[in-house]
Amino acid sequence: MAFKAFLIAIIIAAAVASAVATDYMVGDNAGWNLEVNYTEWAKGKDFRVGDTLMFMYNKDYHNVAKVNGTDFQQCNASNASNLLRTGSDTITLATPGKKWYICGLSDHCSKGMKLVINVAAALEAPAPAPTSAATIFCPLKSYAWILAAVLLTIMASSNSNKL
Repeated sequence: MAFKAFLIAIIIAAAVASAVATDYMVGDNAGWNLEVNYTEWAKGKDFRVGDTLMFMYNKDYHNVAKVNGTDFQQCNASNASNLLRTGSDTITLATPGKKWYICGLSDHCSKGMKLVINVAAALEAPAPAPTSAATIFCPLKSYAWILAAVLLTIMASSNSNKL
């Protein structure tokens, strides 16, 4: 019985987690610097509208410039539509398509400090079943069910240990 409740809780949690946007720290633990191959870093990642890119770097030595494809190829940050320089910058991916980012300081871009990604449309959640005014969907209700399943699992587990 406890095992069934545990499996149900896991399935529900996995379904909820898959519908949530992803936060990507560019370069993972290394961050945004000259020592990372950003083409390799981006390989295999599924960037979607709603996801965020977090650029972590030393603001005294680097910045992040959002550029177009031509400026990306030429490592030209002078036309950047957005120049970030706080050392801890977050960009929400708002539209699908290619996105280009470079470090606009010194020769950092030509040394490989640049990132190009392709952003796909957000994953669509399945359409909800038709509801009447009396049964309006409430997200908190879903979380309450998840919490209840987890608590039931814990209680069932602790009761089986007493036997």
